[in-house]
Amino acid sequence: MSHETPVLSARKRERLGSRYARRVRDAGNLPAVVYGHKQDPVSISMDAKETLGHIYKGVKLFSLDIEGEEQIVLLKDLQYDYLGTNIMHMDFARVDLTERVNVRVPLHLIGDAEGLKTSGALLISGIAEIELECLVTNLPEFIEVDISGLDVGDPMTAGKVQLPLDTMVLLTDPETLVANIVIQAAEETDEEAQVAGAEGSEPEVLTQKKDEADSE
Repeated sequence: MSHETPVLSARKRERLGSRYARRVRDAGNLPAVVYGHKQDPVSISMDAKETLGHIYKGVKLFSLDIEGEEQIVLLKDLQYDYLGTNIMHMDFARVDLTERVNVRVPLHLIGDAEGLKTSGALLISGIAEIELECLVTNLPEFIEVDISGLDVGDPMTAGKVQLPLDTMVLLTDPETLVANIVIQAAEETDEEAQVAGAEGSEPEVLTQKKDEADSE
């Protein structure tokens, strides 16, 4: 879980719009907006390399220094380019260290599932993250899900994920699939049987035609 709050420097943006946002990015910065706590939204720019370095590590909580004024903010949204690869804009919400927030946390599957030892077994992944409520100071960067005991017919659901702290509340539907093991062999056998049946019917048609030809 995140115990250190990185400090990021930011500058206010006076000019808005896609044209000026492009200039911000061309200068090696990223445009963003800070909102919440009954204060007016503030458009800012921040160093892209430093900011993305933290974000790619899973950090969500920051101490933001906006021209000498520090605020605790929570990363709420990322906007990507049309390819979905490069981050183009960020949204931050002002928070207090004593408040509870709703966040989405990535899931990391670990362990070798017992069910994969079965012939024809295949691991199916479900959701990649869950939503939970917790204190700002307890934000997990990710949650490890041990699937070593996962077996055929016993799927891992969101409700079975062990949350790091008892004070955390799961908001995702508990029945949502996280991981499951299925057997492919039965499906393949059915398909093979259908193909064999189709091939087996062909000689009968040919025989019938041959008999008709002989009768003529």
